[in-house]
Amino acid sequence: MIDVVMPQLGESVAEGTITKWLVAEGDVVAVGQAIVSVATDKADSEVPSPVAGTIAKLLVNENDTIRVGVVMAQVDETRTTGAKKPAAKEASPAPAAASETPKAAPSVRQEARELGVDLGKVQGSGEHGRITKADVTAAAQPPAPPPVVVASPVSPPASGPFTFPIPGAGYGAFKAPPYTPGPGDKVIPWNRKRRITADHMVYSKFTSPHVVTVAEVDLHRVMKLREAHKSAYKKEGLGLTVLAFVCVALTRALRQFPGVNARVGDGATIELGRVNLGVAVDAPDGLVVPNLKNADELSLRGMARAIGDLATRARDGKLTPDDFSGTSFSVTNPGLRGNLYGGAIISQPNVGILRMGEIKKRVVVVEEDGEDHIAIHPVMYAALSYDHRVIDGVLGNDFLWTIAELLKKGDFEP
Repeated sequence: MIDVVMPQLGESVAEGTITKWLVAEGDVVAVGQAIVSVATDKADSEVPSPVAGTIAKLLVNENDTIRVGVVMAQVDETRTTGAKKPAAKEASPAPAAASETPKAAPSVRQEARELGVDLGKVQGSGEHGRITKADVTAAAQPPAPPPVVVASPVSPPASGPFTFPIPGAGYGAFKAPPYTPGPGDKVIPWNRKRRITADHMVYSKFTSPHVVTVAEVDLHRVMKLREAHKSAYKKEGLGLTVLAFVCVALTRALRQFPGVNARVGDGATIELGRVNLGVAVDAPDGLVVPNLKNADELSLRGMARAIGDLATRARDGKLTPDDFSGTSFSVTNPGLRGNLYGGAIISQPNVGILRMGEIKKRVVVVEEDGEDHIAIHPVMYAALSYDHRVIDGVLGNDFLWTIAELLKKGDFEP
């Protein structure tokens, strides 16, 4: 009997939710055949059978969230014929618990997974007791807390171990006021991805002593190069964006300063051999940061193509766990509207992230033939957030200055 366990679907993924069984007990499966769909905070994936045989047992139910390494099913590799016909993707789900499987459409089940709602505890208001999205949303609403005074947390001792602030309560003499429902208030429950993102951001700020440094980047030559070639790129179905130029300059700098393309180990700095550049892109359910593998090997054209591919697959929900694994540094471009600059939070376990600002025409001083002249150039502020445990000011400043100089020179092969 062969165990099928929850695999590690991405380096930072610790658990997954069973969204649909693609087989039933007694089905004959081939080696590599998809038997179950699993959703994580990164992407949805199908888990294949490790061997050919017959599905002997399904040990978890749809909508169950389980940890990596938990046995999901067992396959009898000694029985490859004579069993029931494979049930493909319309197969019946895993055996229900003692109570009857809740009646709900797939979209409602997805909503319940996102909001962390146990459908077994929801009373359906639809026809024949079917659970609706409204039922799920109502079940996800936290009960309104009574307007009571929160007891003051214990003040930190004068000596001894550090005590952490209490979320929603306070720290020491400070008390956060309790929430009292008011007219027009709207409580929006966090889905699983938002909860993980929130925890990641808090963890990163607590773990890494962030330093933010900002550089003014003259994009005069980059914008001229872009204007000269964007039409040709468009005919090839490619978008020649400023982000592509920044990513090329960034990866060149990462190769020049390997101490930034790194992570923190056990009392050591680990300089990573591959430059896998994480690029923040919009997805239907929020911002995601997949990465471009070996991004330092890409030309400007290759970078534009790779960024476009990531954006398209993110929009279509076709990113895979591999797209998120192994990121060594990240870049984010929040938008064009009034975003002068800002310090992004480092994506762990990286030690740095670059945040682009808006591009705006500004008065600059340029030197020609040894003389200074006033000119109007497109300028962008770029902010580098870095982990001061392993990156000192000299390294961080030199790294950002190099990126700015590469963009200022505009030495890119279109």
